[in-house]
Amino acid sequence: MFRICLLLALISIVPNFGIAAQPPNVIIIYTDDQGFGDASCLNPLAKFETPNLDRLANEGIAFTNAHSSDTVCTPSRYGLLTGRYCWRTNHKTGVLGAEAKCLISDDRMTIASMLKENGYNTAMVGKWHLGMDFPGDEQSRDWSKPVQDMPLDKGFEYFYGIPASLNYGVLAWFEGRYAKVPPTLYTAKKPNKRHIDYRIKPPYQQTPEETRQVLKKQGMEVAEDFIDNHCLTRFTDKAIEWMQGRATEAKNGKPFFLYLPYTSPHYPVCPLPEFHGKGECGGYGEFMIETDYHVGRILKFLDESGLDENTMIIFTSDNGPEKSWQQRIKDFDHRSNANYRGGKRDIYEGGHRVPFFVRWPNGINNPGRTWDGLVGQVDILATLASLHNFNLPDQTGEDSQSFLAVLTDSATDHERLPLINHGANGRFSITDGTWKLIMPHRKSKAELYNLSGDPSESLNVIDDHPELVEELTRKITRIVCSGRTIPGPRSANNDTGYWNDLIWLSEDEYVKKSHPKAKL
Repeated sequence: MFRICLLLALISIVPNFGIAAQPPNVIIIYTDDQGFGDASCLNPLAKFETPNLDRLANEGIAFTNAHSSDTVCTPSRYGLLTGRYCWRTNHKTGVLGAEAKCLISDDRMTIASMLKENGYNTAMVGKWHLGMDFPGDEQSRDWSKPVQDMPLDKGFEYFYGIPASLNYGVLAWFEGRYAKVPPTLYTAKKPNKRHIDYRIKPPYQQTPEETRQVLKKQGMEVAEDFIDNHCLTRFTDKAIEWMQGRATEAKNGKPFFLYLPYTSPHYPVCPLPEFHGKGECGGYGEFMIETDYHVGRILKFLDESGLDENTMIIFTSDNGPEKSWQQRIKDFDHRSNANYRGGKRDIYEGGHRVPFFVRWPNGINNPGRTWDGLVGQVDILATLASLHNFNLPDQTGEDSQSFLAVLTDSATDHERLPLINHGANGRFSITDGTWKLIMPHRKSKAELYNLSGDPSESLNVIDDHPELVEELTRKITRIVCSGRTIPGPRSANNDTGYWNDLIWLSEDEYVKKSHPKAKL
């Protein structure tokens, strides 16, 4: 019955140009700190080539105005998986550590839980960074006990990966709820000969005190067999191994969903030796070339297994490039942020306009095109729901708007509702069409840019358009206070009430406008 209903749903929403009768496998590849200019198909002046990313674009769609929902790891990942802005939770700025209460509550639908409900096998392989509950504390761990409040509790049936960014520790190869080699040793950052950051590699110490004696820094938990430059290979190996085990089911009507968040090119920039000397952008370019190589391994597997035609790959990054992008301009004449202003943590375009490619041979109409319209990573949830004719519950994906029409109809007039972006320090912006209003924050005044003629945000025209500023302020106020972007009943907006980053609103105004019966 499930397959029949799903077939009818696909026929009803997708033009008939050879789409497979069964739903596609879905792979989301999520890189870490990759800027818009770090894909050679988006940056003709890039100092390295990314042929496999270019293939995704050339055989699919390159979205050139796509945005992560935040400018750092944790909140962007929350937005991607839930279709809801992270600032609606109690996490307002920055990122979580490795050990924290998971930001995704067990009752909130994720892409994984939605697709699992629709008959998919689901897996996550890679970096989580949304909080995990480890057994005991650092002084009294019991690694024979399972990890709780983690991917297996959020819709994923299989998990292999690491808890967070490598600089936060608790580093081990977790599979399911356990690490086969527990993180019982300690380390700190070590010098990196190939980049201006650090390495996480042996030798490791027995105690935090020993680490401090040797490296003059506080120790963090690490497993004996963990080495930073093994991440990309291990993650790709495990992803392919898991897909191999589901290939027959996928061909017989039970598709799979794989979420593959890589750790590159986030620090530590640690390309394997076989990539040394490639490209013209030092260690960073080598690391991006290695990342591209592993994307190619995924494509090769799909082709050789007969799954390629009906697998949708979504490739994107969690935010713009780390601050070393400035040094790369001086040293290599490579702009990781392309022609955009700023990078990771910034509210400007360079902080959140990211590579975004969708490839689906059986489903994309007129592949090889670009789409310049506004989209957000929060929109992936609704897009996949639309693909399955699945009606999202009211308190689900409140900021997610489907762009399925862009995939299936090259002549679509799809227009995104206003998109909110959010800086690591809590600053807001709203983009509506080509206009972007950056809200006042602390001592910073509001700024207005017309991105159609000024994508680099070099000319603040706020004094020339007071009526537009008023209109955009009204729109962002409605989106913040109603708890949602898309039409529907009000949603619980956040877990903490008013917070100081809403500087354009007083607390009384916020409370009044957030009332269920308030008019917006």
